[in-house]
Amino acid sequence: MPKKLFFLILTFFMIVSISNAIEIDGINMPDSLMTGKTNLILNGAGVRTKLLIKLYISGLYLMQKNHDPKKIIEADEPMAIRLHIISSMITSKKMGEATKEGFFRVTRGNIEPIKTEIEKLISVFKDRINENDIYDLIYKPGMGVEVYKNHKKHSLINGLPFKKALFGIWLCDNPAQKSLKREMLGTVGGVTVKGE
Repeated sequence: MPKKLFFLILTFFMIVSISNAIEIDGINMPDSLMTGKTNLILNGAGVRTKLLIKLYISGLYLMQKNHDPKKIIEADEPMAIRLHIISSMITSKKMGEATKEGFFRVTRGNIEPIKTEIEKLISVFKDRINENDIYDLIYKPGMGVEVYKNHKKHSLINGLPFKKALFGIWLCDNPAQKSLKREMLGTVGGVTVKGE
C-alpha cells in the first residue's frame, strides 16, 4: 500500500475516532456506550451546577432518541446515565446526601419500598471521590442497575422500581436541576447531539 494512501486512511480513522466523543466543558462524553451487545446512544448531556459551582457532567444514553421524560423513566429497556466528576468539591458525604435527597424528592418522601437499594447505591460513593472519576449507572432489564466506577463494576442493584426512581432524580417533574433535565433530554441548550 502506498505511504500516502496509508496516511490518508489513518487520518480518516483518527477523525472518526475523535468525532465519537462530544466535548462539554473540556470533558469528552462518548456519543455511545456498549452494554452487553446493546449499543446505547447519547440522548443529551449537560453540567450539574450548585451555587454556580460546576459539579459533574451527566449524560443520558438510550437505545434511540427520546425526549419524553415519563416514557424514559417508565421504560423497561436498556439505558444508562454517566456522571463525570469535574469538581474537587464533591466528597463522598456530599454525594451520598445529594443522592438520598434526590430519592426523597422523586418519591415524595416515600423511600421505604426501595430503601435497601438506595443504601446499596450510596455505598458506592463511600470510597474517596476524585476529579475525573466516572460513574456509569446502566439499567439492564431483568437484572437491574449495574453500577460502575471508572469502568469497573462495583455492584448490581435489582428492581425496575429502583431504576424508575433513579432515572427520575434527573428526569422527574421536580428534578435535581431543570436545565440539566432539558439538556439530558436533548430538548434545549446543552449539547447538540448528532442525529438531532
